[in-house]
Order: sequence, then C-alpha cells, then structure tokens
Amino acid sequence: MLRITDARTGEPIEAVRARRGLTRVEAHVERDDLSALRVLLVADVLARALEIGGTPVVTVADPPAGLRARAAELGIRPAEGDRSGAGPALHVLTSGEAAAEGVRVEVARVSGAADPSLLRMVLLATPRQEAVDLAVSDLDGARLTLARWRRAVATWATRPSKPVPEGVRQELRAAWEDDLDVPAVLEVLRRVESAEDVPDGARFETYAYADRLLGLELTRDIGAAL
Repeated sequence: MLRITDARTGEPIEAVRARRGLTRVEAHVERDDLSALRVLLVADVLARALEIGGTPVVTVADPPAGLRARAAELGIRPAEGDRSGAGPALHVLTSGEAAAEGVRVEVARVSGAADPSLLRMVLLATPRQEAVDLAVSDLDGARLTLARWRRAVATWATRPSKPVPEGVRQELRAAWEDDLDVPAVLEVLRRVESAEDVPDGARFETYAYADRLLGLELTRDIGAAL
C-alpha cells in the first residue's frame, strides 16, 4: 500500500483509505512555469503508482494552455476530471501554497532551463521535496543515462523473455510505495542494468514494468537495434 507524507502534519499516511473507491489526484497549478510543471509531473507519477496498485484514479487539473502543452511534451497524461467529483482527494501543490482540505503532497520549486526531452528524467531523479536548479543539474548525465537505457532495452527485447525477478519487483514496489521515492526506483534500475544474475529478458521486463510508473519511454527504441 502506497504511503505518502501529508505536508499538513509531516506524517506518512496511507494514500488511499478506501482501496476500491475512486481517488482524485488534484494538481494545483495556476502559473505557466517549471514549478507548476513539476506539480503536474508528481501528480502524474502518483496517479500511475496508485493505478499499478489497483486503485481507480482520476487526475484533476486546470493548467494554462502553455503549461498544458509543455506537460504533453513531458509525457504527462492530461487531466480527466473536475474538482467537484466525489471520493477522497490527494492535493499536489508547490510548497507553501494553499489547498482545500485533504492530504497535501508538496513539491519543491524548480529554476533554470533544460531541454524538454531531459526534463522528466532530471525531475524524477530528485526527491520532490528538494528544490531543483537546472543550471547546476547533471543534464549530460541524464542525457547519457536515458539514451543508454533506451538502447539497452531495445537490445534486451530481442532476447528470450523472462519474468521480472520477484525480489526486484518487490524492491521497485517498496521504493515507490514509500512516499513515492522515485529516485530509489531509478537506483534499482541501475543495479539491474549491471546485475550478473539477471538475464537480459528479465532486464527488459523489469525496465518495461518500472516505466509504467516512470513514463520515460524506455521501450521507445525497440526495433532500432536490429
């Protein structure tokens, strides 16, 4: 079960009280800036995590048109509902901003600029509670890692399929269910990449499984390695 820190109390709580009931993930964005874009990204990943766990989710947001376009560039799925819907709500917002009653998931601010193709990777690699200054972020490292992983996944896809090792699956789930710790998810993938006891077919399935959460299009280059 996903546990998330409620910024109102500073305490971790179960993100979903009624597991089978519809949960709203409300992204509070009014400006067209990188901090608001990060709020939409965290809401997107939070919704993905809940869906993988079997919880019905609707994402709610009303971003300005420019922000909506930038969100699409990052592979952030568009919002589906409105704030009048029933069911419990998780409010995702920039640190220090106000929200309606309910669980607050706060996201630190972003400054600087970066290639949109790298921005999702860079933001996912940083805990959401930490501010991001793209002027000092390791953009080259993010570019190289993303390109390497996509090439590797395309190659692994040509090998005999093997299931995700159960221990690895548990590590991934434990990471993202612990306050949506996406950097820990990325660390599991780094270990699997070079693990001598994981067959290539299992590496492929592991990366494809984790990408249901990450949305990094890690399977995008399948076929290009042939």
